[in-house]
Amino acid sequence: MTEDVRNIVLGLIAAGLGAVLGWLVRGSLSGRRLRREQAFFGLPENAESLLVVNRDANGPELSVVRHDVSALLELSGVIKECGAHAQIVAHDAAQQSFGERTEFCVGSPVANRRMAAHMHSLLPGVRVNTEPEPIPDRGAFQIGSERYRLESGLTEYVLLARLTADRGQEARPVFLFCGQRAVASQAAARHLARHHEKLARKHGGNAFVLLLKVVNSQAYGPDVVEVVADVTRAAQTPLPTPSARTSHRAK
Repeated sequence: MTEDVRNIVLGLIAAGLGAVLGWLVRGSLSGRRLRREQAFFGLPENAESLLVVNRDANGPELSVVRHDVSALLELSGVIKECGAHAQIVAHDAAQQSFGERTEFCVGSPVANRRMAAHMHSLLPGVRVNTEPEPIPDRGAFQIGSERYRLESGLTEYVLLARLTADRGQEARPVFLFCGQRAVASQAAARHLARHHEKLARKHGGNAFVLLLKVVNSQAYGPDVVEVVADVTRAAQTPLPTPSARTSHRAK
């Protein structure tokens, strides 16, 4: 074997080893990324999860409004990445406690009983104005001493929360997407799907409640979203009774 041939053979061997090592490293990193994602969502391989949504009042049983369908598609992609499975359940048919299966609950507490129950139990520092009359505060969020008003099509707020039952490390989380309008709930689902790695690094397995603002949805749909604040502490601190309510500022 000549010197040139030997160099070529050694080069091919080195290239092959480099490719194998690169493949192993990429596989290891991909596996760790998947395990972090599964831990954040509480979705190990073949786990079951719930997608809880409103019923469309104008449609047949189990029909879902367009923006909620889009939110479910965003979340279904995440669930599939984790190798888990999902069951879609109407808000008034989900009559079980949480913590056994990961739950994704989409919608306003005005129309979604399950959302209303979760917020009452887990987010006592949040009130949603359910007044049916067209007053300025209709649909407004009060979080602690702050109030966030809805300007339909221009400024819409949504709470994105990851919460767990007090059942130790085995408890599965519940994710809430509570928007002032359906397009805002879809925006929160999209935000979670796109930024879950960043959220997992920041919060780990801890609970969090983020207030997001959807900007000019009449032009941009659910695509332009701003993170207003991490309101975890305020959302989990019970509000005073209405008679003792402090002054507020309009957002």
